[in-house]
Amino acid sequence: MSSIKDRVKSNPRLKELVLNLMVHPVKTRPRVWLRLFMRFYTSRGKGSVIYRSVRKDLVPFNRFIIGDRSVIEDFSIVNNMVGDVVIGRESRAGLGNVIIGPVIIGDNVIIAQGVVLSGLDHNYKECNISISKQGVSTSLINIEDDVWIGANSVVTKGVKIGKHSIVAACSVVNKDVPPFSIVAGNPAKVIKQYNHSSGEWERNNSSTQ
Repeated sequence: MSSIKDRVKSNPRLKELVLNLMVHPVKTRPRVWLRLFMRFYTSRGKGSVIYRSVRKDLVPFNRFIIGDRSVIEDFSIVNNMVGDVVIGRESRAGLGNVIIGPVIIGDNVIIAQGVVLSGLDHNYKECNISISKQGVSTSLINIEDDVWIGANSVVTKGVKIGKHSIVAACSVVNKDVPPFSIVAGNPAKVIKQYNHSSGEWERNNSSTQ
């Protein structure tokens, strides 16, 4: 399988042909025939739930994995067309989430409603070419275990959110978040960190954060 993928990737005309067979070029959605086989090229853990209204833009050339007892709630969008989407165990993506790979979500993660996780940006360098025709660049979003992301927040490409951290509602996270931290704002800054010695969440007064 890997040799076939390498051959397709190395031949631009063949790559375009295969892509057009699988993905509608205007709707940018997997074609109906491909969606009929989705259960054979995606991996769903025991007891996992993906609600019927979820838009599943999932293709076989990247991974989609959802772990045991994890949930993607109504009216969300999950898209692995430019990178893997991997969700761990007992995690929940709330109402109206947008999850565009490459994204890794750990175990016991809570993502509230209206959150956007996008592992891509549109390229825009060439001013004499439409942005829509310049392709995209991607970088992995990595959300570690036990994270809580508040409603209507945005996490941009390449960001790592450390274990047991909290993103306050309506935050824009465009840089890494240390483990055991609370971040808020646009751009998000560390406002509190957990002190393991005192057992307390302590306010961060550093102006460099």
